[in-house]
Amino acid sequence: MTRYRNLAAFLVLSSIWGSAFVAISAGLEHFPPVLFAALRYDVAGLLMLGYAAVAVEDWVPESRADWAEVAVGSTLLIAAYHVFLFVGQQHTTAAAAAVLVSLSPVLTTVFARVLTPADALGPAGTVGLLVGLCGVAIVVGPDLSDPLATDAVARLLIVCAATSFALGAVLTRRIDGSLPVETMEAWSMLGGALLMHAISAAMGEPVEPAAWTHPEALGALAYLAVVASALGFLLYFDLLDRLGAVEINMVSYVAPVAAAVVGWLYLGDIVGATTAGGFLVIAAGFALVKRRALRNALS
Repeated sequence: MTRYRNLAAFLVLSSIWGSAFVAISAGLEHFPPVLFAALRYDVAGLLMLGYAAVAVEDWVPESRADWAEVAVGSTLLIAAYHVFLFVGQQHTTAAAAAVLVSLSPVLTTVFARVLTPADALGPAGTVGLLVGLCGVAIVVGPDLSDPLATDAVARLLIVCAATSFALGAVLTRRIDGSLPVETMEAWSMLGGALLMHAISAAMGEPVEPAAWTHPEALGALAYLAVVASALGFLLYFDLLDRLGAVEINMVSYVAPVAAAVVGWLYLGDIVGATTAGGFLVIAAGFALVKRRALRNALS
């Protein structure tokens, strides 16, 4: 029963996070990108902070290490990741964005190995990284005669989002903080939201509340803030405790399937052979980089 419950929870989380890319595309029809991301985490951060205040004792950071962890989470995991993602997704499909973000577990392993020289990538791991990058090149598919075309630049921004998230994940682990995960996520969400509001203002994004009252706009914001962020992260923490980091990383390789199906049903997006092929190449790179951990998990 536990195995079936874990599988069901895993599929639910994959579906939630995959369909979140579709909600982003839908919301971008009504919100400026960075402001949209900031509003999402205004709501999600308050919900998570309320949950942390009830669920854990240490729901306020106290030490320098605690605040350093929150600062890294706010800057890289929330602000940088979502600014690059939301801006880039204006000019690409939800499925393509989900595929490119699936590079993040590969990059996380690479950053961990780089920052810990004694645990450097071996030959097979290096090949896995190169394979993953080849998958990105396939999905981005730049026109060599016009490498700065809008769609190629948009997809490269999403690669920057995956890179920011991977680096942030490694740095938060290396900081010797004592915060519960719920507390770190709550304060990182709120800090990231403040940073994104500042970036939005600096970019001169229009503030037009009348456009936000459209049912699709409200639905997309509510889904991203409540379901994908608050509920999704709680489900993620639960599965992380029960499955471990390697198996939970596989969410990144199931979520694009959900993004493709929901994007086709709701937005009419068609997943091309290039995007599908790039996804398979990125997944192969992940398998090479994490081959030992995957073997242990399967055994």
